[in-house]
Amino acid sequence: MKPDRNLIWIVTAIVLTQLASLYLVKDLDWKRLIFCAYVFGGSINHSLILGSPEICHNFPFGHHRALWNRWFRIFANLPIGVLYSISFKRYHMDHHRYLGADGIDVGVPRDLEGWFFCTTFRRLVWVAFQPLFITFRPLFINPKPISDLETINAVAQIAFDLIVYSVFGIKSLVYMLASSMLGLGLHPISGNLIGDHCLFLKEHKTFYYGPLNLLTFNVGYPTEHHDFPNIPGKDLPLVRKIAAEYYDKLPHHISWVKVLYDFVMDNTINPYSPKKMLPEGK
Repeated sequence: MKPDRNLIWIVTAIVLTQLASLYLVKDLDWKRLIFCAYVFGGSINHSLILGSPEICHNFPFGHHRALWNRWFRIFANLPIGVLYSISFKRYHMDHHRYLGADGIDVGVPRDLEGWFFCTTFRRLVWVAFQPLFITFRPLFINPKPISDLETINAVAQIAFDLIVYSVFGIKSLVYMLASSMLGLGLHPISGNLIGDHCLFLKEHKTFYYGPLNLLTFNVGYPTEHHDFPNIPGKDLPLVRKIAAEYYDKLPHHISWVKVLYDFVMDNTINPYSPKKMLPEGK
């Protein structure tokens, strides 16, 4: 598959937009700053994080320039505030190879999560703190030795955070970190983290073909992506169109906000629901 060169400019534009916002929020009062972090920064940072799988598959520069893609992932990581990009690829490849496998696919919550977060309030807490579960679950389920690139990623991220603090001040640094925390928590786009992995219908994953895919690199097409992992996200709607007789019959969501609401309010669903997920095509 040909590289998607547009990803270079799209991801770069998103990074620069968030960098510009660091300057714009530096003098805001705390209430307005948190509001901006949720509404604007959260959308920006979540979009960047969802762009990471595209870069992991070497779509921006192609497979023959794998190292360029790795450096680009570190660049795209900067506005997130915490390092994740290099480690993400190692676990993302496991996710593709061992989809839903307990102890390997770290996207699958642990038994303890499903057991404990089983009430409306507790599920609400689980959704709000999803970034922490996503970050720390791999360290407990499937820890991997630290690579040289992860060390470089950490040094680059810490240096960038210190620069943000020294140039713009503490408010811009808090805004950047809050954007990631809020954007991956109780945020409309976060419906993808639940809708793509939880069984809302018996023995079926459910998907999302709505307009927010425009902001999220078509993350609402997970089956198409897993069926054809070497096809860039921008072409996944075409895959669905070509194979309409297969994909159109699959159940899908019309709103990620409703996904969040149903997940919190429906007592038949909990974080452990992905554990029962069947392999694609089974």
